[in-house]
Amino acid sequence: MHAAFPCLNKKIHGVMRRGLKSADIPEAMEAAGGTMIASGMALLLKLGFAYVMRDSLLDKARSEKALQFFRDHFVFTDPNSPGGERYYQGKFLLRTRKAGDNMNVYLSFCPKPEELFVDTPFGCCLNPMSVVSTKILDEARAQRLEETPGKVDLVIRFKDNAAILGLIGSTDVDIVGLLLDNVVQLTGNVGHLFKLGAIAAETEAALGLS
Repeated sequence: MHAAFPCLNKKIHGVMRRGLKSADIPEAMEAAGGTMIASGMALLLKLGFAYVMRDSLLDKARSEKALQFFRDHFVFTDPNSPGGERYYQGKFLLRTRKAGDNMNVYLSFCPKPEELFVDTPFGCCLNPMSVVSTKILDEARAQRLEETPGKVDLVIRFKDNAAILGLIGSTDVDIVGLLLDNVVQLTGNVGHLFKLGAIAAETEAALGLS
């Protein structure tokens, strides 16, 4: 299992760096507290994962391309679900272990299936910003969420805010080393990390960055 972490983490990391580039996050983030870092991370994740589907509302051709990417990576065949399909709805909580950091980001995919599609002059199209949702939480709410069954599939807990900033700014990251050095801890269904990494890898490939 650990052998797969380096590739997965590099792809997730690459998507965050893509979000950083497209969002033009100010360098002042480095001097900010946990809430500002959480805001930056939430934006990086949302923009990074939605980037390849960003043009879905512009015209029919780009809408069809975005929809195909969505169907390839977020839709599963399930005879027990309405219409015989279901969406990937992984839920992740990113936190730190340091008391007082107040850095908590809730990342979820397809949280509201009824909002995934919108009507346009050229037909029903994917709404890219409804595929990925990020929320900033305070410590109390994040703790309640983590302790509520079914609300979080995987908790990714960093050592502290400084570790997060170092990872975002780095050009290469070794998740195995981070795990061994206790910089990152994982709690929950680690299988969702593989799915997260797979989506990130396909996002990178679609953008010609892999």
